[in-house]
Amino acid sequence: YVCSTWGNNHFKTFDGDIYQFNGTCEYNFVSDCRESYKEFSVHIQRGLNSNKHPEIQYILITTKDFTVYLKAKMAVVDGRMVKMPYYNSGVLIERNDIYTKVHVKLGLTLIWNQEDALMVELDSRFNNHTCGLCGDYNGIPIYNEFIDGAASYNSITFGNLQKINKPNTNCEDPDESQALPSCNMHRHECEMLLTSPAFADCRFRLNLEMYIQACMQDKCACNGHEDSFCLCSTISEYSRQCSHAGGRPTEWRTQNFC
Repeated sequence: YVCSTWGNNHFKTFDGDIYQFNGTCEYNFVSDCRESYKEFSVHIQRGLNSNKHPEIQYILITTKDFTVYLKAKMAVVDGRMVKMPYYNSGVLIERNDIYTKVHVKLGLTLIWNQEDALMVELDSRFNNHTCGLCGDYNGIPIYNEFIDGAASYNSITFGNLQKINKPNTNCEDPDESQALPSCNMHRHECEMLLTSPAFADCRFRLNLEMYIQACMQDKCACNGHEDSFCLCSTISEYSRQCSHAGGRPTEWRTQNFC
């Protein structure tokens, strides 16, 4: 099972909810939340890159044995910069031009494209034991993330609850009263892109509607500035998730698209 975040602040929980949250603080992406004994945590912080697009600035992985701090071009283990590939005490860190990959023996694999997209795969023994932006991994969408007992949260409230409180850091919580625009005028274009022949093998493996909604939000956020980030990030994520689910997307990028 996979939890991911990509592009214009989209998140997909282990249980399959897709939502948008644009916080720029440090957040608990996923951690073991058992009271007695926490095996790991993964924190992330986003910011805007030079093109004013959101990207992940760093990732912090903590277990009882070590701490790994990742930036796009470097890895720091227990406070020391390390050369990759790095292997020691149950952690493997590999890096190429496209991805940084961390595999932790306790049952966690993390893949980061060194920019906007992060995917964490977690052993099923953590079912029902996680918390953070990835949710509780109980196999049931919405419940315990966006509906908790009698309370229901919107995605921004839910996201703000995952903030790591650090002294001396100044970052604003996103406004919880903002509703997302409907963006329906972009539905046709997004449907065309995501049902193109390149993705024929993906259609029945993934929840297409959720990616169409994310694509529509991206188009709204672009406000007519058509750069590749606008459309490509959600389509790239759809392609990655399809491959991960055993599908075979064919080449969908062209010289004039993405």
